[in-house]
Amino acid sequence: MSTITAILEPALDGTLHLPVPLELRGGKVEVTATLKVATGTSSCGSSPTPEMLRQRKEAFEKLRALNPFREIKDPVAWQREIRKDRFLPGHD
Repeated sequence: MSTITAILEPALDGTLHLPVPLELRGGKVEVTATLKVATGTSSCGSSPTPEMLRQRKEAFEKLRALNPFREIKDPVAWQREIRKDRFLPGHD
């Protein structure tokens, strides 16, 4: 028997993912769980600080500058534009 104490953050679908010790990975595992809000946290997560909001805004601005969501009208021309040819021995 192993006793595990862990603070887990629910996934977006509401599930919790618990790491199982190696010695218990071969078959069925009985789990007894007590769920409560972890000490020092809230059930809804913490509110973003002004610094966090500033960092997020900067990250989105950098992402916008990269423009990864643009529509590529001519894939062949786009590939030729971004491709960096390199010398291959024996291919003159």
